[in-house]
Amino acid sequence: MLKAVILDDELRGSTLLNRKLDFFKGDLEVVAVFNDPYKALSKIADLQPDVLFLDVEMPGLNGFEFLEKLGSFAFQVIFTTAYDTYTLEALRLSAVDYLLKPIDEDELHTAIFRLKKRMAEYPRSHTAETPGRLALSTAEGVYLIDSSSIIRVEAMSNYSTFYLRDQKKIMVSKTLKEYENTLQGNSFLRISRSAIVNLDYVVKYRKGDGGTLEMTDGTEVEVSASRKEALMEKLSIH
Repeated sequence: MLKAVILDDELRGSTLLNRKLDFFKGDLEVVAVFNDPYKALSKIADLQPDVLFLDVEMPGLNGFEFLEKLGSFAFQVIFTTAYDTYTLEALRLSAVDYLLKPIDEDELHTAIFRLKKRMAEYPRSHTAETPGRLALSTAEGVYLIDSSSIIRVEAMSNYSTFYLRDQKKIMVSKTLKEYENTLQGNSFLRISRSAIVNLDYVVKYRKGDGGTLEMTDGTEVEVSASRKEALMEKLSIH
């Protein structure tokens, strides 16, 4: 049974969607409905939903800002909105679907079908130690990425660049420090002042003062001497 949460600042919109989702009660259960995005921020992690039906236009904190403030999360996203101007931004987010209000029942059926298909292909495997998905805000829009697709993150001044498995690069105007806590876990390690790496993509460690890591994309990342011991422990090198 999939667990769903609805976030919509309008009571009427959230109530109508909740009623329509009742048709899918054999596959999906609505475990919470929020009309205040800040209240949802404080509660949603404990609920551990599989999918969030997320309104885009909300006063004070829109849907994209909500995901960014959340930091990391493991659920899928289906956007609901009365405006169609956000379509491209939603596609960048790799959302399951994008539903225009008033929500058409056939389109809702299609969205639930896509959700079930994606959940079957990418089952939840996150733990408290492994971040799930991240919302990265850029000049182009907001990207939603799986943390498992990150090879490394490199810093330059107040910017961080994410290098992904599909060779895509995403630059965000945040410091590496702001992502260090979010990405902390078994796979990620900060190896210098300017780099966090996903150890799952390390090909080789070359010895040196701090040493160098060769990554699967062919790049070499220097390790600072002060962080060498932590790296050796993670890689089980003695």
